[in-house]
Amino acid sequence: MTKSGTSESDKQVVLEPGERPTLKTIARLSGLAVPTVSRALSDAPDIGKDTKERVREIAKQIGYRPNRAGVRLRTGRTNVISVVMSTEHDAMNNTGQLIAAITSALRGTPYHVIITPYFADEDPMVPIRYIVETGSADGLILNQTEPDDPRVRYLMEHKFPFVAHGRTELAEPHAYFDYDNTAFGSLAVDALVARGRSRIAILAPPQTQMYAIHMVAGARAAAEAHGVTVTVLEGATSHSSVADVEAAMRAVFDTADRPDGLIAPSIGGCVTMVSTFEQMGLVLERDFDMAAKEALSFLRRFRPGILVLEENADEAGGYLARAVMDRISHPETSPMQKLVYPDANAWKVAPEHATPRAKTQN
Repeated sequence: MTKSGTSESDKQVVLEPGERPTLKTIARLSGLAVPTVSRALSDAPDIGKDTKERVREIAKQIGYRPNRAGVRLRTGRTNVISVVMSTEHDAMNNTGQLIAAITSALRGTPYHVIITPYFADEDPMVPIRYIVETGSADGLILNQTEPDDPRVRYLMEHKFPFVAHGRTELAEPHAYFDYDNTAFGSLAVDALVARGRSRIAILAPPQTQMYAIHMVAGARAAAEAHGVTVTVLEGATSHSSVADVEAAMRAVFDTADRPDGLIAPSIGGCVTMVSTFEQMGLVLERDFDMAAKEALSFLRRFRPGILVLEENADEAGGYLARAVMDRISHPETSPMQKLVYPDANAWKVAPEHATPRAKTQN
């Protein structure tokens, strides 16, 4: 055999026109039994790494694609992982990058990704029940978790493999990946106070969602420690339209306690908040400061003076993919869980904008 797993004679084998490569084809070319080939392609733990790589290379060379119906009949599996997401997202969010990271982590495995959407006016349980009842996927990934999330509760009751992008308050442990939004809220207030700000407003996510609760709690705790005020912007959330966020910002413009520090958990919300205040004649770093987080390197290019923490979508997507595969393969073991803490020293800001300033009177 050559390093790629095929012999010189194997390289001369040409499939007949219209012939579909099968497991038997790979078995003949590799010299392995059909069951061994099948288990190697399914990433079975008892098959050696070299054997898996050899089988996958041959499958790639001959253009083998598993027959989904046949796989399901033999194994009861679909080799599908469903990513269940709402169609309602803020502008310039990290959804695309997250999905790309998930699919990249599944590359070279038997699994394929399908996106299962649900709409803002639809019960979020609908797609979850459909997947479980029809067996249309082997596992799923969900986000926008709530404290007592009915989707998580349902999936645990039905022992269906899943991982959540976010935590819940349910007593029974489940697989998740989460960014510590409590720490982000606290660090954002710390950074704004260091710039002399004392009236801070948050464009928070919907307060039914777990990461919003964490973020606001962290910000309020830090504000109390510093003796400053933190309020949640009324009339809009980070999931709202640009028009709604603009309206909410304009509503606080003429008030006596107009914010001089702003916090946003997304690129879209940050851009809208800053641009709205600037349209009304306020100047970033003079009349107000902004703290935000992002998954894409954009905000420093938009306005160098914005304080930015990174939320790594690639890390999140890769972990979510591995965690759901783990639940499918090892349902009896403890679920994978990871909480990522933002680095207090990792605020991204151009050097000329990094010096703390005394508060400017408005």
